[in-house]
Amino acid sequence: MKELSLNILDIAMNSVKAGAHKISIIIDENEKTLSIIISDDGCGMTEDFLKNAVSPFATTRTTRKVGMGLPLFKLEAEMTGGSFDIKSRHVSKYPDNHGTDVKAVFDKTSVDFTPLGDIVSTIVTLIQGSPEINWIFFHSTEKGTVSLDTDDMTAELGDVPLNYPDVLEWVKEYLTECYENIGYKFDYAL
Repeated sequence: MKELSLNILDIAMNSVKAGAHKISIIIDENEKTLSIIISDDGCGMTEDFLKNAVSPFATTRTTRKVGMGLPLFKLEAEMTGGSFDIKSRHVSKYPDNHGTDVKAVFDKTSVDFTPLGDIVSTIVTLIQGSPEINWIFFHSTEKGTVSLDTDDMTAELGDVPLNYPDVLEWVKEYLTECYENIGYKFDYAL
């Protein structure tokens, strides 16, 4: 993919399909590395499926027999000299603590590094598509942090849905302003 934010979108949508109620996207970035952790409380993967989860031929899709999200994310991390890890606890074995954690670490100095891209639009898109989920977003940089928790928003908004256009516009403006306040410069793929 041209931007890591698209990988994040794809993996988070898999969490939605897995029945997650809470999905966190944690980005930790410094001058040399960028790490992304996506965690959910969805149904998790069985041990057998987890062993093949990074194979393009392992997918839960019914429309096609190929799933490229996790394999591409892993490849993009490892091509930079970084790392990839996935852990999952299936609901059948862990009824009270099920879910999946995906972590990728990228070396930003590598010629093969894929830029983060438009993470603001990714977060807005996720909230718009699945407003019932508690989305937790946290991006830590050397200049400061940007964070958002939709449970906090719901507490303030009451009955106003998170995917209401004015709310989504506020989220976009809020995140953009937070990034501007810390002087964050987005890199985009050509």
